[in-house]
Amino acid sequence: MKPVYYENGELKLIDQTKLPTTFIIHSYTDYREIATAITDMIVRGAPAIGVTAGYGVYFGALEYKDEPKDIFYDKMKEVCALLASTRPTAVNLFWAIKRMEAVIEANKDKDPTRLVEILKDEANAICSEDIQMCRDMGKHGAELIHYGDTILTHCNAGALATADYGTALGVIRAAHEAGKNISVYADETRPFLQGARLTAYELQADGIPVTLITDNMAGWMMKQGKIDGVVVGADRIASNGDVANKIGTYSVAVLAKAHGIPMYVAAPTSTIDFAMKSGDEIVIEERDCREISHIGGIQIAPDGVAMENPAFDVTPHQNITAIITEKGVVYPPYDINIPKLKDEI
Repeated sequence: MKPVYYENGELKLIDQTKLPTTFIIHSYTDYREIATAITDMIVRGAPAIGVTAGYGVYFGALEYKDEPKDIFYDKMKEVCALLASTRPTAVNLFWAIKRMEAVIEANKDKDPTRLVEILKDEANAICSEDIQMCRDMGKHGAELIHYGDTILTHCNAGALATADYGTALGVIRAAHEAGKNISVYADETRPFLQGARLTAYELQADGIPVTLITDNMAGWMMKQGKIDGVVVGADRIASNGDVANKIGTYSVAVLAKAHGIPMYVAAPTSTIDFAMKSGDEIVIEERDCREISHIGGIQIAPDGVAMENPAFDVTPHQNITAIITEKGVVYPPYDINIPKLKDEI
């Protein structure tokens, strides 16, 4: 299940706003439309957003390749700025754009037509590397899962949130493939319902036993001893181990700690913001409150009621048992062990 891929000169994106009832693949060649697809959450999930942004830079270069060199490079700055403005919290977006910008800077002596091909190769590399990182994360994370465990996950950190396989669901998939006879509780993840629409859809398609619950049922399931561990993804990890993830993750982490349940975060090193000292510095995206007042286009809240809709929250590092990366499992103290990963990248 590949939500983002390059094929026959076009960027293909599964429209995740239509799942699980309708499966549509859109085709893109215009970087502006790619930026809109990120903003509108046709593609979502930090790694998938990063891959998409990489291709967005490529298509921008393709559009302006016949311009004089000075104009071409000015236009590329505009392309990168537009893509960077789409969503503020997921660090993979900025990581991928900076990587593409570094390629542009390193090849300024080349003709734009040649640079376009180099940028396409780099975008393809970002996509391929993401798939491999998820496989490696799955392998490392599966070792933390015991036979017969029931895992709670929040939001969607599966194949649909990456180039393929997934981060948190990659760990779950790897444990399932290893024959560990696991099962999953999936929070519905209000207000955008990624758990209900996407995670349940993915796991069911893979034949992994999954039970969908509302977000406010998680604590009660823990109280009854029905949950053995929590595995979630991340949109940004600070160097001290604070984790930004879909809104509601903080609540799950507090509940897990209160019940003595391990709380694992699975994310590639591209999700780590090594320059950010703590989660206090993370910008939290505020989304359209219509996501709260309406479900499936049907109004459920009274007209004029005050609403807030932060898309993410930040879980303090003290609530996280371990962080699973493609380089291995990182344990506390995070402020010492996370910076060590930078030397391995």
